Amino acid sequence: MDLFNDKTIDAKNKDLPLAVKMRPDKLDELYGQEHIIGKNKLLRRAIEADRLSSVILFGPPGTGKTSLAWCIANITQANYAAINATTSNVEELRKIIAQAKLRAKDNGKKTILFIDEIHRFNKAQQDVLLPDVEDGRLILIGATVHNPYFSLTSALLSRSIVCELKELGAEELKVIINNALKNKARGLGNLKVKLDKKALNFLAKSCAGDARRALSALELGVLTTPPSKDGYINFDLEIAQETIQKKAVVYDRDEDGHYDTASAFIKSMRGSDPDAAIYWMAKMLYAGEDARFIARRVCILAAEDVGNADPLALVLANAALQISEFVGMPEARIPLAQAVIYVACAVKSNASYLAIEKATQDIKDNKVQEVPDHLKDTHYQGAEELGHGVGYKYSHDFPEHFVKQKYTRKKVRYYEPTGLGHEAKIKERLDKLHGLEAKENIELPEKGE
Repeated sequence: MDLFNDKTIDAKNKDLPLAVKMRPDKLDELYGQEHIIGKNKLLRRAIEADRLSSVILFGPPGTGKTSLAWCIANITQANYAAINATTSNVEELRKIIAQAKLRAKDNGKKTILFIDEIHRFNKAQQDVLLPDVEDGRLILIGATVHNPYFSLTSALLSRSIVCELKELGAEELKVIINNALKNKARGLGNLKVKLDKKALNFLAKSCAGDARRALSALELGVLTTPPSKDGYINFDLEIAQETIQKKAVVYDRDEDGHYDTASAFIKSMRGSDPDAAIYWMAKMLYAGEDARFIARRVCILAAEDVGNADPLALVLANAALQISEFVGMPEARIPLAQAVIYVACAVKSNASYLAIEKATQDIKDNKVQEVPDHLKDTHYQGAEELGHGVGYKYSHDFPEHFVKQKYTRKKVRYYEPTGLGHEAKIKERLDKLHGLEAKENIELPEKGE
C-alpha cells in the first residue's frame, strides 16, 4: 500500500493492521520524540510553516519514522509520493522526479518523496536524487534503521537535515497501547477489553521501544481471545506472553527483581564465575534491560575489582559500552558477552578503588595540602619571582627516568599493589623506586599515613 496515495484511509478497514490505523495525524499524537518535534523545535517549526527541507530520519524500528512522515503528509501543502527502497529502482525515481518538475512548472507546487529503507539505495540511486533535492523541487524524507553517516552518501547528507529518533520508553508505549484500546474510530474502542496491569507492563517492556510491535501484539491477543461470560475480552499476562512469544521473567526496574539480578551479575563477575555472570546478563537482556546499563556496570567493575591487575579489562569494557551505544540490541549482546567473560576471568585487584577511597577520606578528615612551590605552574610572567617551579627536576633527564623529589608537602601513600597479574610488575617497579629513594635518604610514607 502506498502510504500517501490516499490520505482518506478508512480506519475501519479490517485489512489494515492496528499499527497503521492508529498512525497519528498530528505531531502532538506522536510520542517520544520531543527532542526533534517538541514545541519550538526546528523540525516542528519547519513542518508547521510548510518550509520543510529534505530530512533523513533514523532510529530503531517502531519509533515513529513512518508516522512522522505521515504527519507531514497531513500538515503540509505539498504533493506526496512514497516508495520503499527495497522494491524501487532508478526508473521509478526518474518518473517521480519528472512528475515533480512538471508539477512545479505548472503550479509551483513542491513534491515530498518519502523513501522508506533508504539505506538500501546504492550510490548511483542516491545520486539520482541530488540535483532536484539541491534545487528544492523535491523534498526528500528518508527513513532508515541504520546510521545514515555510514549508509548514505555525504553529498545527500549535506543537503539534508539528519534527525535521530530515540527508542520509545515503557511509559510511552503504555500510553500508545491504552489509546488504541480507547479509540473507537481507529482502534479497539468498540470492543470490551480488560487489559491486566501485568500484561500491559510486560508488553511495554518486552517490545523494546517498538510501538508497531506492541500494537501488533495487542491486536493479535484481543482478536484471538474469546470473550468471557461477562462479555469482556480478558487480556492477561499469559496472553501477552503468547502474542510476543516470550515468557515473563521477574525483573522490575523499580523493585527487587532489578536490583537483585544486577547484584548477582556484579558479584558473579567479581567472583570470577563467567558462566553465572553470562546467565544473569542474559536474564537482564531478555527482560528488556538497557544494554547500556549493563555495559556501565561492567566498566565500573573492571576498574574497581580488576584494576591494574589486568588493565585490558577496562579497555574491553569501555569498548563494549561504546559499541552498545553505537549498534544497539540485539547485536550489542555479543561484545557485551565478550567483555563480561573477560572481566570475570581476569585477575582481580581492588587496589585502585581502595587508593581513591583512602585519598578521599584523607581530604575529608584532614587539612588539605598546599601544592609544593617547585610543582606549581610556571607558564605566566612573574612565576619565577614567586618561587614557583624553582628546583623542579624533570624526570626524563635522569637515569631510569626517575629522580628523588617530593610531590606532596606531607607524606602520603594510598596505592598498595597486590602483586597479582600485571600489578606484580607495578609493585616490583614501585619497590625498586622506593629503594632508590631510601638510598638518597628520602623519607618514605608509612602505611596508613
